[in-house]
Amino acid sequence: MIAVTGASGALGGRVAVDAAVAAGVERIVYTSFFGAAPDTTFTFGRDHFHTEEHIKQTPLAWTFLRDNIYLDFMPVFVGEGGVIRGPAGDGRAAVVARDDIAASAAVALTEDGHAGAAYAMTGPEALTLAEVAQQVGQAAGRLVTYVPEARASRSPSGAPEWEIEGWVTSYAAIAAGELEPVSEDVERLTGRKPISLAGFLRDNQDSYRHLVKT
Repeated sequence: MIAVTGASGALGGRVAVDAAVAAGVERIVYTSFFGAAPDTTFTFGRDHFHTEEHIKQTPLAWTFLRDNIYLDFMPVFVGEGGVIRGPAGDGRAAVVARDDIAASAAVALTEDGHAGAAYAMTGPEALTLAEVAQQVGQAAGRLVTYVPEARASRSPSGAPEWEIEGWVTSYAAIAAGELEPVSEDVERLTGRKPISLAGFLRDNQDSYRHLVKT
């Protein structure tokens, strides 16, 4: 019996893992975060590190897919006025498509030889948010820009402080260069090149339809 999980939060992750053990699961493929570590800038990345450590203490055979920021979210990052806001500076992120994560997970779940492996899940290139804005704007046929703002745009949202902190530190991790390295692990697992942002936008017009002016 096998399972795949990506429960967020250190406690939530431990609960999901313990439930898998209790249910008789023998293998787990855990969707973690790129560069998961106890001191990574992205606060949720620290949670993923602690969940990984918990998994290692169980009898489960495990595989970790350490995902970069999801490429699919890039059009959603564009807010009011066609602006992406966040403290990422000129940092780069090797954003990865969720379809590539799913394809990689399917291989890890159905083929032998992946127990005890941790794979870095990235797209084919590392982009700045200014480059992301340019590509999304070109696809949507409008001007999209990036403003390196801190947390002001999220503070009025009413979200809890831990959630705002997670949002801010995801951008800060980009600024720190922690999400820039490009890995070939998606291609190693799936046998094909990972999806680029340009390719995703070409094939998923609904992802930016809210930005198209009518």
